[in-house]
Amino acid sequence: MNTAVTHPANKGDLIVKAIVLVIAAALLFAPFLFQDVRSVEVAARICIFVVLVASYDLLIGYTGIVSFAHTMFFGFGAYGVAILLKQMGPGWGPVVLGTLAGVTVSIIVATLIGLLSLRVKAIFFAMITLAAASVVLVLASQLSGFTGGEDGITYRVPDLFKPATKLMVDEDGKVLRILGVKMNGKLAAYYFVFLTCFILFLFLLRVVASPLGTVLEAIRENEGRAEGIGYRVVAYRTFVFCLAATMASIAGSVYAVWLKYTGPDTALSFAIMIDILLMVVIGGMGTMWGAVIGATLMVLAQYYLRDLMAVASEATSAIPLLPDLLAPDRWLFWLGIIFILLVYFFPAGLAGTIMKKESH
Repeated sequence: MNTAVTHPANKGDLIVKAIVLVIAAALLFAPFLFQDVRSVEVAARICIFVVLVASYDLLIGYTGIVSFAHTMFFGFGAYGVAILLKQMGPGWGPVVLGTLAGVTVSIIVATLIGLLSLRVKAIFFAMITLAAASVVLVLASQLSGFTGGEDGITYRVPDLFKPATKLMVDEDGKVLRILGVKMNGKLAAYYFVFLTCFILFLFLLRVVASPLGTVLEAIRENEGRAEGIGYRVVAYRTFVFCLAATMASIAGSVYAVWLKYTGPDTALSFAIMIDILLMVVIGGMGTMWGAVIGATLMVLAQYYLRDLMAVASEATSAIPLLPDLLAPDRWLFWLGIIFILLVYFFPAGLAGTIMKKESH
């Protein structure tokens, strides 16, 4: 069993937690530290993906369940809120009802998949989840009258989150600025995302630190032994599958409120599933803290690697071939190289490797 997870007092744990604390502080003060629109968008996306990756780590890292349906549950939450906001208009009622609807559908589907499929071998279960996610993606694209089809759904959010909303005003009645940041609805929307994701992540941390987390690790290490000492393995695996689906669905609902648009590409795309897998591997499976590190690095690379390569290409313009290799259009190639190097030097992910290395 992973001693780095079960004995959190070693130096490696402290290093990882310090890194996570720095990231959390940067996200908390992101609107004040990085005042351009793009940076705040990146920070909100990191918050959402931290929850997505942490909930997926609960499946693959702690319980040994390989699923390709995580974005499906994310999509249920996003579409639940989007459809009700579109039909009922902006307000907290549609947000709450949409979130509940997304969670309900996610739990029902996760239970059905879990009870029917978790008895089979891992590869067959993975294929079943992939098939289910593909079916939902096709339905979302084709049921245009209900889901908006390929164009998706655009809608208005509660008044609190509108940029024109004045949270605080100065003596002249204008929007108050603190450290150059407008106290308006956009700021409220960001902190809605941050606080919700922070609470969800703390909940997941509590789950893995509880006796349930120990049982899940026992199932991952030796399913037969866990069943032999009296644990109902299928029941536990189905429960954790439903729990992870619920977390992903709520994250989808929050993202829908932030983005004010929901479509197949933003909520159900298989590319999102690939991103989640990469983030789990980069951060470290079975660590939970790795979700924060992996999500942060991956999202930053997706948004800023191309810009860095453009600068590098210009700086090396006098050197033959190098500017072409560093051309911004080749950012995916270099992202792949970086990923390979990370896996080679940090085989258990960044958090996992640091914890193991420093614990010996």
